[in-house]
Amino acid sequence: MEQYEPDRLSPAQVAAVRRSFRDGRAAMTRRSLLRASAGGALALGGLGTLSACGIPAAGKSEGGTSAEDHSAKEKTITFSNWTEYMDVDDSGKHHPTLDAFTERTGIKVKYTEDINDNGDFFGKIKPQLAAGQDTGRDIIVLTDWLAARLIRLGWVQKLDASLLPHAFANLSQQFRSPDWDPGRAYSYPWQGISTVIAFNKKALDGVEVRSVSDLLDNPKLKGRVGFLTEMRDTVGMTLLDMGKAPEKFDDDDYDAAIARLQKGVDNGQIRRFTGNDYTSDLAKGDLAACVAWAGDVVQLKADSPDVDFVIPDSGYLTSSDNMLIPNKARHKTNAERLMDYYYEPRPAAELAAYINYVCPVDGVKAELAKIDEDAANNPLIIPDKAMQAKSHAFRSLSAQEETAYEAKFAKLTGA
Repeated sequence: MEQYEPDRLSPAQVAAVRRSFRDGRAAMTRRSLLRASAGGALALGGLGTLSACGIPAAGKSEGGTSAEDHSAKEKTITFSNWTEYMDVDDSGKHHPTLDAFTERTGIKVKYTEDINDNGDFFGKIKPQLAAGQDTGRDIIVLTDWLAARLIRLGWVQKLDASLLPHAFANLSQQFRSPDWDPGRAYSYPWQGISTVIAFNKKALDGVEVRSVSDLLDNPKLKGRVGFLTEMRDTVGMTLLDMGKAPEKFDDDDYDAAIARLQKGVDNGQIRRFTGNDYTSDLAKGDLAACVAWAGDVVQLKADSPDVDFVIPDSGYLTSSDNMLIPNKARHKTNAERLMDYYYEPRPAAELAAYINYVCPVDGVKAELAKIDEDAANNPLIIPDKAMQAKSHAFRSLSAQEETAYEAKFAKLTGA
């Protein structure tokens, strides 16, 4: 297990956190202007027939520290999540899927949107976790790299397989076994985040874009190409284009990808590195094509007929925001019941219809079609098998690698 050391972040890591907060995923409004209907009452059923392809039981924890579980006497859960990452009714005051869970189980959910950035939130909970204290939260939602760190530190609890039958059966294959949590013993995805290539057909004016090579090498696109300020997305997509697996690359591969991108900066091919603000440039045509987040592309396509996307033949990056139960949480059993609830097709469909990110739940398409047929047929929300097969994950990094890689990326982007 990784030992906790209260050292400070390197300058490169601090820059990366600030960049994320200013321009990257922290700057996203996950539900901004999305108008997908989440109408219809929840059809709450029993467990149903479970697939035999479930993940093996997690077994006993050797890392995370439990507390006395008060779930039986205290019918409550405290759930910390990112902003605009939950379905909301027309009044803006109620979350239909959470209300339905409470009606079924009697468990009340204190839902708080207090995560704006992975690094910032880690700073809030680190002192308590390091001291072996309760954070006051039963479920937290963190992006892959920070989820991995908390697992390595032994700061989250191993999950009870017997309380997660839907999750074990219905988790999509592409999310089943990340290198940082094999078999999903400690975490389950809340939503997936895909990185693709987006383009403005009018701005391209007949130029074909199907790959990162097209972005970097076609002189007709000079000065009209964008890449993301998030290192894993930009470098990961470049590695794939170079025939390297983001799951297995080494230092030389990383340096080669940086050099390739640097050439695009030096010759003026790349207009700029952007956070979520690329959306306005793409819609206006100032960017003809760029590396983009699929959740944004769903919205842009709805608002502009000129915007579309492509999945390169070389593949694309998928990460996830993940539910975890921190050490000393008072209501572990209740939390696991809520986690499992969101792997039932109907609640998963209600959530997907509202927030329009990659749904990690298999078997949800038919339920989603009853709510929003366009969303059900959108591969950026429900990836088909061909698209899932092209999905790749950026491998876990050691602390030393992260410091070195972020420093090189910061130099590339001018951060």
